[in-house]
Amino acid sequence: MVDEAEFTSYYGRPIIKPPVWKTPDVPLYLFLGGAAGTSAVLGAMADLTGRPKLTRTARYTAAGGALASVVFLVHDLGRPERFLHMLRVFKPTSPLSVGTYILSPFSAATAATAAVELLGWFPKLKRFGGIVGALFGGPMATYTAVLLANTAVPSWHAFHTKLPFVFAGSAMAAGGGICMALTPLDESEPARKMAMIGAGIELAAIRTVEGNDSIVAEPYHEGRAGKLMRAARACTASGLGLAILGGRTRAGAVASGTLLAAGSLLTRFGVFDAGMASARDPKYTVVPQRERMAARGNGHAPTVTR
Repeated sequence: MVDEAEFTSYYGRPIIKPPVWKTPDVPLYLFLGGAAGTSAVLGAMADLTGRPKLTRTARYTAAGGALASVVFLVHDLGRPERFLHMLRVFKPTSPLSVGTYILSPFSAATAATAAVELLGWFPKLKRFGGIVGALFGGPMATYTAVLLANTAVPSWHAFHTKLPFVFAGSAMAAGGGICMALTPLDESEPARKMAMIGAGIELAAIRTVEGNDSIVAEPYHEGRAGKLMRAARACTASGLGLAILGGRTRAGAVASGTLLAAGSLLTRFGVFDAGMASARDPKYTVVPQRERMAARGNGHAPTVTR
């Protein structure tokens, strides 16, 4: 019998440098940006189909989420000028650079649209601003997943094809859920449908991550991240069921929308914590590397198992 191998590094330091991003700043930024992006899309669709109450709610939600996400991002950066420095260069190969040029026009468009909506000025400008916000809304909801997956963090990078679907579904569930909870029933049906579709996508996509045989899926089940992911599934599944069965009542819409938004928030915190845990533990870097080397030596495609 051989004792289970211990994975260590020089002086006990992590093999890769964990991101210096702060919590709760970055998870809140991920959540608010996603909810704002899908709300902007929902607001433009509601405007074009003649639903003024839903349009107003979605525009306010998009603007509030966008501005709050910028605040949390700047707080994480430490100094406001660091965000402005990122606008000096546009680098298509950098998700962070591209994301900066998604966030900036999106925030400006949604904030301006919400302002003229509140003041009742320039109705044509409102529609134009809403459409511009919607064009950037889809990328706003998903680019953060690409940003995480583009790092060397094992539990993010290994699922680079799956995290965008997780974040897209989570954003739809949050944006649709918030707008469903805040909009009168006579106009809230599109928000309810978006929330239900998003919750279904989120649950299916996160299952492909958590159910993966790879060792880098372990952090999604263990420790604080595991607790957050289990709570996220419970909230999202409960919110989806309540939206289907009671979403057409006022109490049901508020309760299901709240649960779906909570599930989306917990998902962002869980994914963030899982990645940080995998960056701190050397085995999540060493084991996949060794298995890839062994597979190349045997002439087989690499597989990373637990």
